[in-house]
Amino acid sequence: MSAPPASPRVPRHLAVIMDGNGRWAERRRRPRVIGHRAGARAVNLCIDYCLQRGIEALTLFAFSSENWGRPEDEVGALMKLFLNALEREVDELHRRGVRLRFIGERQRFPADILTRMRDAETRTQANRALHLTIAASYGGRQDIAHAARALAEEVAAGRLRPDQIDEAAVARHIALSGRASPDLFIRTGGERRISNFLLWDLAYTELWFTETLWPELDTATLDRAIEDFAGRERRFGLTSAQVAPVPHAEHDRIADA
Repeated sequence: MSAPPASPRVPRHLAVIMDGNGRWAERRRRPRVIGHRAGARAVNLCIDYCLQRGIEALTLFAFSSENWGRPEDEVGALMKLFLNALEREVDELHRRGVRLRFIGERQRFPADILTRMRDAETRTQANRALHLTIAASYGGRQDIAHAARALAEEVAAGRLRPDQIDEAAVARHIALSGRASPDLFIRTGGERRISNFLLWDLAYTELWFTETLWPELDTATLDRAIEDFAGRERRFGLTSAQVAPVPHAEHDRIADA
């Protein structure tokens, strides 16, 4: 199963910080874990949206390396939710042609979750409709430090010279290696920062923030983000004239020359 072709005005790769679960629950005077359960429904909505719009890749920030410092009962509840989601959702994701991948410090997770993560990746590895990456126990600084350590080991082993270390060499060791950088970043919940998420990869990503709390996410909110993205000029350090599309008549003249 393959994804429908994406419009030029639709991002190929969407990255999302799913913020606001706890505040959503607190406003309803409910335990924070109830907000995380509600947030799981928004994940499915976001996946559905990407499949319908032809977005090729979706990267979700599920659990940061800093989140291990949260109250023990909340972390325990999140681990239980994570395990339940892996048990419950992978069959449906596979049926719909979604490839699942996890990035982050896996060794910090319990053995049963690690097993489920590996099984999910293996089962869905041939799927092409949507590349879904879950950043769990992930930090952007940690990601770059890991790349630096891997390059240092290559130099120490004599496989690489220091003067061969460039952006491409670093990128080969970044967690999202092999995947194009996100075109659009969305953060729900009202905060306007990237919070140590994909620091290497977001260099030229368009950023979009909304006050909407993650459990309240709907297609209208995603539509607004995509519409805003479509109206932006992505120059990647160049001038407007350099990135302007060539008019059809001029394109034909150049082609005939």
